[in-house]
Amino acid sequence: MSARNIQDMCEIKSVNKTKIMAILKDMLTDDEARDLSDTFSVLADPTRSKIIYALSKTELCVCDIASLLNVSVSAISHQLRLLRNMRLVKYRKEAKMVYYSLDDKHISRLFNEGLKHIRE
Repeated sequence: MSARNIQDMCEIKSVNKTKIMAILKDMLTDDEARDLSDTFSVLADPTRSKIIYALSKTELCVCDIASLLNVSVSAISHQLRLLRNMRLVKYRKEAKMVYYSLDDKHISRLFNEGLKHIRE
């Protein structure tokens, strides 16, 4: 083991059972952990992050988003489909137009907290 690995490990084995039991009472299920990981994974793409940011400001149609990001409508449609499948965005159809917005206020809060974190 390298010196670096030794520095960031306990020198003795000691488990705080009280803390462990308290956390285990409401530990994430495997499904919850997977779903949460999937949500963060989908935001790992810069284009999708920009889409989420734009939609946190206002509802936009696919053409608006494509123009804003200087990306093809087809590419934006693909990214929106992924975001929609993850329930991060929703759409509404008005005549021949399709408008996208964030699925709910949780998405905006999650995104904004992450943005605050990287800007600090």
